[in-house]
Amino acid sequence: MHVEIIVPEEYMGDIMGDMNKRRGRILGMEPLEDGTQKVVAEAPQTELFKYATDLRSMTQARGSFTMQFERYDEMPLHLSQKVIDEAEKEK
Repeated sequence: MHVEIIVPEEYMGDIMGDMNKRRGRILGMEPLEDGTQKVVAEAPQTELFKYATDLRSMTQARGSFTMQFERYDEMPLHLSQKVIDEAEKEK
């Protein structure tokens, strides 16, 4: 997913660390006229399911984001094996 996050400057470190934990890739940052920062990133959709709640918690409800589909990508081998093992258990 392509993600654009707008947050006040003081939350940039938290946002960057959180996006890295979510297997996200920061593509760029730019300051906005109102003193906030816009972070542009890409992250797997599965890592973003509860992002609205987490972002609100990290920024005291002062952050916002948008996301849209970017492309399909190959899943890392260790994660794909985990999905396969869980599917076989369900059979």
